[in-house]
Amino acid sequence: MIVAIAAEHDKAEPRVAATPETVKKFLALGCKVTVEAGAGERAGIEDRAYKDAGAAIARGPAALSKADLVLKVRRPAPAQIKAMKKGAVLAAMMEPWDDAKGLAALARSGVTIFAMELMPRITRAQSMDVLSSQSNLAGYKSVIDAAAEFGRALPMMMTAAGTIAPARIFVMGAGVAGLQAIATARRLGAIVSATDVRRAAGEQVESLGAKFVMVEDEAEDAETAGGYAREMSKDYQKKQAALIAETIAKQDIVICTALIPGRPAPQLVSKKMVESMRPGSIIVDLAVERGGNCPLSKPGELVVHKGVKIMGYLNVAGRLAVDASSLYARNLYTFSELLIDREKKALAIDWDDEIITGTLIARDGRIVHDAIK
Repeated sequence: MIVAIAAEHDKAEPRVAATPETVKKFLALGCKVTVEAGAGERAGIEDRAYKDAGAAIARGPAALSKADLVLKVRRPAPAQIKAMKKGAVLAAMMEPWDDAKGLAALARSGVTIFAMELMPRITRAQSMDVLSSQSNLAGYKSVIDAAAEFGRALPMMMTAAGTIAPARIFVMGAGVAGLQAIATARRLGAIVSATDVRRAAGEQVESLGAKFVMVEDEAEDAETAGGYAREMSKDYQKKQAALIAETIAKQDIVICTALIPGRPAPQLVSKKMVESMRPGSIIVDLAVERGGNCPLSKPGELVVHKGVKIMGYLNVAGRLAVDASSLYARNLYTFSELLIDREKKALAIDWDDEIITGTLIARDGRIVHDAIK
């Protein structure tokens, strides 16, 4: 069978869906691998590196025409969709809650589609969880970006000229990105606190040396079966806003990571809260692509409001394209192993596997995932 690695058409997407390491692993499975020319350039991988690993290099969407399995980072471009044969399998981050018409059109092409961001949060699927691998990097990068814009040092420094007080960093949301942001900020010497609606997150936050701040009411019910935060009641949101307002006014840097799958990001940092922060403070809104945790955030921009810098960078994990591609490629390869029969060297998908049913969004020309339908 043929595995094709498609290039990303979006200029804002530097990541790639395979590395020479995963190419070799596919070859060991008995697959042939075709890489679209230039696919890895922005992630620091030249075509020669793929070729040396054993892949064939082909130009343009035609590289996908004979593929049984197509791997991408994001949705394919129209020319790429047209090039894929009916019945081919596509695995990528499909952003399934966006552009419903475009997704339906892709489904009608007859391609079987798996959305990697719908990976079930079960033990067996941890090595395939692209949201976790990419969020880890985003959490780290958010603190590095904030430190680069901040006009002061993060750690306490004792010098002959006097002592510099440590910066105070507040992390909103203690998921994968939030926990990595906490760990990074602590390594850099900041005083860190964090909040989350899930009581279970408290132990993780405190284990990293940060203070956990939360509203006690309703906390036991704030976590879904999949481990995500659920949308809270209006009464809880009111109490949460009061607690955050009190906390934010004392912070130098705020890292926003709060997301609810399939819904717009909750707005947690109001304009009034921003204005309560000292000039020179920083807000990093990692949720800006889903509407943002702060209403003043603008996608892809650094906004300055009354002296406070609000960073709304897009594709933050992609800003570390080399490492992000390496981790994503490993996620994809591990998932692909579920689809391939090693002995027959062909696709053999167990349609009853919970990982398959959890990520499958289109088959036989139609959308089949209940949540996406």
